[in-house]
Amino acid sequence: MNILIVEDEPNIASFEKLELEHEGYTVTLAQTGREALTIFEKSLNDNTQEPFSIVLLDIMLPELNGIEVLRRIRKLSQIPVVLVTARGETFDKVNGLDAGADDYIAKPFAIEELLARIRSVLRRSAQQETSPAASSPASSSVITFDRLTLNAASYEVFIDQTLVSLTKTEFLLLKCLLCHQGEVLSRTDIINEVWGEDHYIDENSVDVYVRYLRTKIDEVFNVSYITTVRGAGYTIRKPSNV
Repeated sequence: MNILIVEDEPNIASFEKLELEHEGYTVTLAQTGREALTIFEKSLNDNTQEPFSIVLLDIMLPELNGIEVLRRIRKLSQIPVVLVTARGETFDKVNGLDAGADDYIAKPFAIEELLARIRSVLRRSAQQETSPAASSPASSSVITFDRLTLNAASYEVFIDQTLVSLTKTEFLLLKCLLCHQGEVLSRTDIINEVWGEDHYIDENSVDVYVRYLRTKIDEVFNVSYITTVRGAGYTIRKPSNV
């Protein structure tokens, strides 16, 4: 199994390469964002090379940062990507997930954690490839809620026939809340439904996305749909004055 590691710090790159090769992986290294894209694009057209199974991508890179590299990779492929972030940088994690990352890991990390996340992402990717197509009745349904309409097939949300621009993760979070109207979902419940039970998303990311939804929906349209239940989680309810 071939892994592309994009890391500009030589000591970290050598450590990752050595440990992953010891686990039986084939490793290719890139030190800059542009080099990573060149290597990745070449691999898509080179029938003599084993295709990459996963990309381990640092965010802080010369020439092109990891988020931009990820966006460009996503235009070409749905290959699993694990982002390497700085400790506690929730903004980077959220941006990375919005750009299409499958998971993230914060420096410094133990090799055991890295290996676990790689296995987890590869396992989820394999399950998605073998699962039924996302054209089931549930995925193509339209959900209405007060002034809001969510179309799961087209990934569109309207309030009073005005289109609301949401990222994919914001959309999935809103859909999760709407599918459980009146229920209080813990942050763990939300993580399991939006990102999957085998994910390593931290609870702070849920709070960030809830804040994004409130900014784009509650504040703009003068409604109060998303409710925080202290010590329990979140729910979506119609305003009491409706």
